[in-house]
Amino acid sequence: MIIGNKTFDTKHHGYIMGILNVTPDSFSDGGKYDHLDAALKHADEMIRDGAAIIDVGGESTRPGYTLISDEEEIARVTPVIEALKKEFDVPVSLDTYKSGVAKAGIEAGADLINDIWGLKWDGTMVAVLAETGVASCLMHNRKDTDYKDYLNDVVADLDETMKMAKEAGIKKETDSSIPDTIRSGQSGGFKRKTYRNRRSSKQAG
Repeated sequence: MIIGNKTFDTKHHGYIMGILNVTPDSFSDGGKYDHLDAALKHADEMIRDGAAIIDVGGESTRPGYTLISDEEEIARVTPVIEALKKEFDVPVSLDTYKSGVAKAGIEAGADLINDIWGLKWDGTMVAVLAETGVASCLMHNRKDTDYKDYLNDVVADLDETMKMAKEAGIKKETDSSIPDTIRSGQSGGFKRKTYRNRRSSKQAG
């Protein structure tokens, strides 16, 4: 898989993604890195510790989070993305499910879009990815969490996401695989997600 100017051999190697939340309210580190200097220092620390890619998040999606506007999220993430691209030779991922934020982030230099809603939030993310050709990590999420058969429902949802991507002309090498998407999904209700992620991973082998 090609992300930015780097090739990731995901079939034979694992890679570390360093999470850089530039938010005031993320569940684990809210407010620690929402200033540029602190964000860059933390990114440098993660890269020194082995991170191969830095994932920038501008909106918390913890349980009970407050939805912010595209404009506010863009203001948080774009200066950090630009600075990261200037200071470090690692790909930069943008954690967003909003197409407007994704477009601005890509213009700022983001190499990958990490979409926890798997193209399904606003209906136009798939067009942004197809037009720009950036890599994407497409995850599972849904508003209706009344699963009938959890594992099969998740796989069906992901199949729908991959179908959307294919129909839009997104190249296969920019799509994440279904097992990776199941294991890395990050959405509201962490306790529910943790239990079901473990169950999904176990059943998927």
